[in-house]
Amino acid sequence: MSTTPSSSLFPALRREVRETPESGIVEVVNYGRTKPGLIGLWVGEGDEPTPAIIYEAATRSLAAGETYYTYQRGIPDLRQAIATWQSKHFGRAFSPDHIYVTGGGMQAIQIAIAATLGAGDECLMPTPTWPNAAAAMGVAGARTIPVPMSFGNRGWSLDLEKLFAAVTPKTRAIFVNSPGNPTGWTATHDELRAILAFARKHGLWIISDEIYARFYWRGDGERAPSFFDVMDPEDRIIFVNTFSKNWSMTGWRLGWITVNPSLGQVFENLVQFSTSGVPVFNQRAGVAAMEQGEDYAKHVISRAREGRKIVCDALAATGRVRITPPDGAFYAFFAIEGKADTRKLGIEIVDGANVGLAPGDAFGLGGAGYMRLCFLRSPGQLTEAVDRLTTWLRR
Repeated sequence: MSTTPSSSLFPALRREVRETPESGIVEVVNYGRTKPGLIGLWVGEGDEPTPAIIYEAATRSLAAGETYYTYQRGIPDLRQAIATWQSKHFGRAFSPDHIYVTGGGMQAIQIAIAATLGAGDECLMPTPTWPNAAAAMGVAGARTIPVPMSFGNRGWSLDLEKLFAAVTPKTRAIFVNSPGNPTGWTATHDELRAILAFARKHGLWIISDEIYARFYWRGDGERAPSFFDVMDPEDRIIFVNTFSKNWSMTGWRLGWITVNPSLGQVFENLVQFSTSGVPVFNQRAGVAAMEQGEDYAKHVISRAREGRKIVCDALAATGRVRITPPDGAFYAFFAIEGKADTRKLGIEIVDGANVGLAPGDAFGLGGAGYMRLCFLRSPGQLTEAVDRLTTWLRR
């Protein structure tokens, strides 16, 4: 059967679906994934599998026959475990009624979009940023208003006046990813307060993506500043999060939403009408991660901290790379002198250095000319990767 799209069928799809962009990251991954010996640093995950303390909870659940439909909001044990974990790390009280379990962080974002944005609505979004959220808004018929950040000697920064000036009568939400993918930009408490005050004034929702909160390199804090630190209970904020990063669970597709309990039935409905709930065995793994996985999470964070130093020091020493160590997340986002077309550059680096990086223009306005490297890897793998890159740069 032919896989070529039918010329008569494609135009019959919704315009928003037809215009969904291809991933510039996947384009490079598909080009280089089968290349022998390639070190792939193009996607946002570590090189360690999920630890046994977590996956064994899932296998026990399967062995016990927990393969049926379940609670749409998430099993009570997991919602309580998440509430307890958040209470510990964010210094305020959460109950299970704040928590709604989703099929990964991406579904959490899609549900937040469905709750706040419809056809013709606009969402302000600092860029460069992870492209999937903007694409999901486009599929919903909403329009993303990108607000480019700038890069200087102290790294990436967001001009709040530019953000606020982008609002229109159609604006319904602001999407904030802090710490940010790919830039590592991390909002300060003062910046969060200012964004929140603006959202209150204009009646806007905030969709807060804080999945990298534990990967924070500025100061001695164990996490980045959060809207949880500055908000009131009635503020219009939807928090999205995932198990993927802290506990090496990218393939599990397990995440959660935190929102005011008064909206609980709405969010239960949105889960029901999309996936009808998350498999119980996945959720048992989530309970284990929350209750027994703190030592492992600290290990992952420590590896990222070491990887940041290895990569940023080596690339800066070449004199060919424009880079500043990021304040948060686990990516180096850098520009190579004389190389503006980063999609082409991604292919060049695969062929010339046998290293896989993500092209910056895949991350929207402001990303052109930059490459993203994930440094959540073993020190040996990163050392080899930057050796290959610096050798290639010297040619």
